[in-house]
Amino acid sequence: MAVERLWLDVPYAEKDEAKKGGARWDPAAKRWYAPRPGVAELERWAAVPDIPDLLPGEDRGLGSGLFVDLVPQTCWFTHVRSCVASKDWERLRRMITRRAGRRCEICGAAENRETKRWLEAHERWTFDERTRTQTLKRLICLCTDCHTVTHFGYAQVRGVEAQAFAHLVRVTKMSVPEARRHVTTAFAVWEQRSRVTWELDLGILTDAGITLAPPPEARERARVAERSLRAADAVPRQSEAGSRDRRTPGPR
Repeated sequence: MAVERLWLDVPYAEKDEAKKGGARWDPAAKRWYAPRPGVAELERWAAVPDIPDLLPGEDRGLGSGLFVDLVPQTCWFTHVRSCVASKDWERLRRMITRRAGRRCEICGAAENRETKRWLEAHERWTFDERTRTQTLKRLICLCTDCHTVTHFGYAQVRGVEAQAFAHLVRVTKMSVPEARRHVTTAFAVWEQRSRVTWELDLGILTDAGITLAPPPEARERARVAERSLRAADAVPRQSEAGSRDRRTPGPR
């Protein structure tokens, strides 16, 4: 008979603390659980109901396939994880990977610890230039390789643009010239959108009962991005398909 687990929602940053309090790890479910009822040290991580597989207003067909999906400079470091309470992020991450069958929704790859390929959440946004609103419309499960391609500018910053470009060609079956044109076009769109200060609409999360941390103002996002890049001692490099311009799109 299957064992009924007393599941916990433990943010990654708190896993050592939870383990010290008695939490145990289920490698098959990739989730922490309590060894028995009534462990007071673990009550703070008691699980709440799972998030539904379809968020209110989510467009699961938006942005299919692999493409370079650059975030405007005014929205760097304001991805969903940074805007969601840590416990709710664990619930959201679990839903995203579960509904994807624990595989990348683009290339079909599974997690592989030996090659450091993980499953990660990526946001698909729409941009309303009239209202200057950037609206979250879809969350998608990507492997590390596909996620690196989508944030091609950040791949440049990290010095892995050649690998990202090769993965783009391999998955999309584009020719090298086609892939270069694709990246160039994505950079042009990024530069145009980066001239605008966008308001963020995260309604598909709040309508699902997910607690948000207030996102930083646009000016503060730019300062956070600059400080983070300096801390990482990151210097943009020229890619096979990119630009030497130091305004090359960087972080998420």
